[in-house]
Amino acid sequence: MIDTVSFLNTARQVITDEARALDTLAEGLDERFAQAVDLILQATGRIIVSGIGKSGHIGHKIAATLASTGTPAYFVHPAEASHGDLGMVSKGDVVLAISNSGEAPELVNLLAFTRRFGIPLIGLSSKPESTLMKQADVHLLIPSMGEACGFGMVPSISTTLTLAMGDALAIALMKYRDFKPEDFRAYHPGGKLGAQLSTVRDLMHEDLPVVPAGTPMSEALLVMSQKSFGVVGVTDDAGCLLGIITDGDLRRNMEGLLGKSTQEVMTRNPLTIAPNAMAEEAVAIMNDRKITSLFVVEPEAQGPVQGLLHIHDCLRVGLG
Repeated sequence: MIDTVSFLNTARQVITDEARALDTLAEGLDERFAQAVDLILQATGRIIVSGIGKSGHIGHKIAATLASTGTPAYFVHPAEASHGDLGMVSKGDVVLAISNSGEAPELVNLLAFTRRFGIPLIGLSSKPESTLMKQADVHLLIPSMGEACGFGMVPSISTTLTLAMGDALAIALMKYRDFKPEDFRAYHPGGKLGAQLSTVRDLMHEDLPVVPAGTPMSEALLVMSQKSFGVVGVTDDAGCLLGIITDGDLRRNMEGLLGKSTQEVMTRNPLTIAPNAMAEEAVAIMNDRKITSLFVVEPEAQGPVQGLLHIHDCLRVGLG
């Protein structure tokens, strides 16, 4: 029979222990963290992250986070480094070596290489007197608080702290560089994250359903039908939007519709969206106003219509 209470108690204890350790890590940060950030900012090359075992797995994630937030980085396996991959490390780089014990033998050749060629070394460990920390130019020390298993053998608290330190580095660097959502999207064009960071310009249509003011409704209906957006825009001689005609406008003007002009039927001063607005903002507007499309116009310039965003475009990429 499943011992639900015991399992939940164990799980809660693990999470509580890790949360307490994270608090201790945050309280213990000092000028050495700032020194590590400054060393990375001075790098003219890349950040080389290395570690073995669980530290290596965490290192992979730290390198990926750095790279995706504007700090060029990649992971070098320390064992492979000893068999030729040291050639991936060069002047201008900074090495971030990770070892909870600070004594991982696989790191020896990498550490020696950095010392020989004057490559800055950041050590990340829980042992301040370890070989790694004695060799390092900058020390990132995580508190030594055992592991969540209770007998100090299953990397858990130590890996959580190491991962948090890596995240702290990446986000501190990101904020210093004023890394914006549009920059982030450049590194994340796919998946749900890419969709959330899409701008209106990324998704809008430039083949517009528009007609000049004064166009007979018989002609406007043809354009509306051909473009299949369920809306047609009415523009002045400069291409600026004067109004829109939707299915609702057609129903309200059924009597004598074909004998009317667009200006008699259109809704004036329609809602629009800026091309640089986030697509999620456009979806929120469409959902709130119960409409299916927005014409795209630069709000300050009040210039010509630039595009049309339809709710289906947003749904296709996972928004909505």
